[in-house]
Amino acid sequence: QVQLVESGGGSVQAGGSLRLSCVASTVARGNIYIAWFRQAPGKEREGVAAIIPGLGRTYYADSVKGRFTISQDNAKSTLQLNNLTPEDSAIYYCAARRRIAFTSSWKAEKEYNYWGQGTQVTVSS
Repeated sequence: QVQLVESGGGSVQAGGSLRLSCVASTVARGNIYIAWFRQAPGKEREGVAAIIPGLGRTYYADSVKGRFTISQDNAKSTLQLNNLTPEDSAIYYCAARRRIAFTSSWKAEKEYNYWGQGTQVTVSS
């Protein structure tokens, strides 16, 4: 079992920045790989970014490339959000899996066994 706790959400004006954190806690050994998703009102949850630290690989949704940066150090992941727009307003969730490889896509929710409760990000124009 893995427990995920997000923090760092809040309200900012367009063009501003936020830093989200996700801390994973577990008593089981083994690597944990973290990704970030978001869900805006009336929309489906979508993948934002994922990382495989051991391989130095990162994945980003096209809508956030060049603005968001994901990192992970052991059981903690950080998502740096820069140049925010109102379209980035959503609840942001971190998700974790044990397998290093994806069976389908890093954006697929089924790849992840564990989910946090989410943190709200609101961007005003």
